[in-house]
Amino acid sequence: MTKNINIYLVDDHSLFREGLSFLLSKLNFIDNIYEASSGEDFIEGLKEFQSSANHVKIDVVLIDIRMQGISGIEATKIALSMDQDIKIIALSMYSEESYYISMIDAGAVGFLLKNSNFNQVKKAIIDVCDGKNYFAEEVLQSIVKSISRREANNVHNYDISERESQILSYICSGLSNSSIADELSISKRTVDKHRENLLMKSNTKNTAQLVVFAIKNGYYKV
Repeated sequence: MTKNINIYLVDDHSLFREGLSFLLSKLNFIDNIYEASSGEDFIEGLKEFQSSANHVKIDVVLIDIRMQGISGIEATKIALSMDQDIKIIALSMYSEESYYISMIDAGAVGFLLKNSNFNQVKKAIIDVCDGKNYFAEEVLQSIVKSISRREANNVHNYDISERESQILSYICSGLSNSSIADELSISKRTVDKHRENLLMKSNTKNTAQLVVFAIKNGYYKV
């Protein structure tokens, strides 16, 4: 990561939000930290930033999935319709696994459990800023179980080549396009093209959705 970033924390529990904000303020790659106690306040804040003379650019949003009023899912959809470059990391509890797929469909690229240690939070932010996805291990396992239950008898043919399947597995493992190129001794441009083809063939919009697709269709085993 080569630049300092602006972060928005969206959570209706003030103690959790303020504690996380304090810890994030100690990271030297974070420029500004903004806070909102609801989805509505978050969206209004984004609108103000975009219309201001200085035009504050938000890079990463850490957002609670379940809040009163606008949920994290709806707020994610609205935020990405305003700025598709924002990286959304969902904050969740163990009991909220039924919302994970909806959050991915909304555009989230990272998932953290609220009891994660701070090193995981730091890694999640760095990974999504580097164009990767981040799933807390427990979240990924929960997604796998949920998909397995629903898709056990559902087999599809997506005409994915052996090379594309190999690259898809690396993507699911969290490697960047540059790292995949190094692993396979091919150019990054070639990996970029394969990723584009995978997104098209799987009818997915981002890496997180691609990971779910890979798990659902047996291209990646956790």
